[in-house]
Amino acid sequence: MAVHIPQPSIPPAAVDGVGWGMEQFQHPRPVRNRREASPQRKQLMEGLSGRVLELGAGDGVKLTCYPAAVGEIVLAEADPFLRAAARRVADDVAATVRVLDGDASRLPVEDASCDAVVCSLVLCCAPRLDQALDEVRRVLRPGGELRFYEHQRSGNRAVALAEEMVTPLWSRVCGGCHPARDVVAAIERAGLVLDRVERFTLWRVSHVSGRAGLAP
Repeated sequence: MAVHIPQPSIPPAAVDGVGWGMEQFQHPRPVRNRREASPQRKQLMEGLSGRVLELGAGDGVKLTCYPAAVGEIVLAEADPFLRAAARRVADDVAATVRVLDGDASRLPVEDASCDAVVCSLVLCCAPRLDQALDEVRRVLRPGGELRFYEHQRSGNRAVALAEEMVTPLWSRVCGGCHPARDVVAAIERAGLVLDRVERFTLWRVSHVSGRAGLAP
């Protein structure tokens, strides 16, 4: 399914003392839109419950977007500055929040301990994508699911070729991002079963969002 999402604008100020947030600093875009989560963040969060692990802390504002049914949020973040920023936001969140030192290739939680894993603009930057997805599979409980929102290789051959050509420079200036990666294919290689996939363009770059679960 192709979905076209309009380019968001980033407002100049905060509302009620809460910042607008960023999904990740190398791909700045708002997590919140005035007093509620952005449409993309709402879609990631919809129906989540139990214990959720998210890769990457951003500036921590994403913690305010989780539904009430989520009892524990674990953020895995390698950068100490971002961990500190997230912990400041965590004090005002009803759920139990743990902000841990870790990245996509080294998730700091036990096997089969998470009801869901959320990846938002981090798989496109993971140095070893297959290893990161193996880690996601390791930490998911039976019946758990991966929620993802990522750059995705275009289905248009000409556009995909252009994405490959710009990747060396793009990766250097955008935190290691690889816009030509086929994230969907990598998720399937990891043994996860796709439940919903939506492809769209944002800022003229191909993206994908969706859900995937453990194979029975």
